[in-house]
Amino acid sequence: MTSDTSPDRPLQILFAAAAFVVVIAGLRAAEVILVPFLLALFITVICASPTFWLQRKGVPTFIAVLLMVLAILAVELLFVALVGTSINNFIESIPFYQQRLKEEAGAVLRLLTHFGLSIPDRSMVEMIDPGAAMRLIANMLTGLGGVLTNTFLILITVIFMLLEAAGFPAKLETAFGSMERTANYLREFTGGIRRYLAMKTVVSLATGVSVGVLIAALRIDFPILWGVLAFLFNYVPNIGSMIAALPAVMLAYIQFGPIRALIAAAGYLAINLIFGNLIEPRLMGRGLGLSTLVVFVSLVFWGWVLGPVGMLLSVPLTMTAKIALDSHPETRWLAVLLGPEAGARRYKGKGGG
Repeated sequence: MTSDTSPDRPLQILFAAAAFVVVIAGLRAAEVILVPFLLALFITVICASPTFWLQRKGVPTFIAVLLMVLAILAVELLFVALVGTSINNFIESIPFYQQRLKEEAGAVLRLLTHFGLSIPDRSMVEMIDPGAAMRLIANMLTGLGGVLTNTFLILITVIFMLLEAAGFPAKLETAFGSMERTANYLREFTGGIRRYLAMKTVVSLATGVSVGVLIAALRIDFPILWGVLAFLFNYVPNIGSMIAALPAVMLAYIQFGPIRALIAAAGYLAINLIFGNLIEPRLMGRGLGLSTLVVFVSLVFWGWVLGPVGMLLSVPLTMTAKIALDSHPETRWLAVLLGPEAGARRYKGKGGG
């Protein structure tokens, strides 16, 4: 029996690889539709728990959904009011900041020459563009601003998803009868996603507020913008904090010099150590994470497939896949491979016990 099926194994792998390429090409082609849908999906997951809580308190489903949508609208209006002007002003100031960075880079090169250190040739100096980080952040902020134009589509999708979520388990039971094992799997999967996104949102919000206060105290331009950026990129562990800190630290260097830039960098480091290494693992558990390599690969992959918003959604999307794999015993080994070393030790201890 084994000899009959073994020759088909390479063919199955080839078909799986071809199907994967086709799916990824389709996702990239459907970016315009897929990005608002994914944002609506994650907003729905975050809002599902308070919606269900209102329903348990006797609030009708439509009223509960309406209250959630009004809350989303209030948050978005606050976001636009606080950040919209800062984004426009920052993007308009990009040429000035780039010029200042080039001047500072030239000053550093002259200082090195003064101390007798060898300087790379001109082509090497031109290859190291100090304004590339500023342009990267500007492109990402422009992409986020473009998502706001799809607000109506996102809100309508959230409304229908919340209305559907309330009766979806009953539909499954009516359609397929009693499926206790599948129902338990779905409950574990959706519960894990809700817990992850809820806790991550709370920690990210605290991180963003702390960064905004730090930048305002240092009198660096656009403190609200950098606080919002820290909030968004906190969904990307390890790498996200560095990406969010880079433009603010560079701006501190442009405005006030190296001392203020070092203070800003130290403040970012302290905030991310406190929230990322102390508070977040206690709230979410050390096993609920991803390895640094997986985070980096998912950041590059989803950024390539879905653009700037895909970089922000990269870790939530990968964590969703990890939680789905972790919820089923037959695929739990894949979740172990995606997770950090601490998570692997946790699984080993659980199996040994």
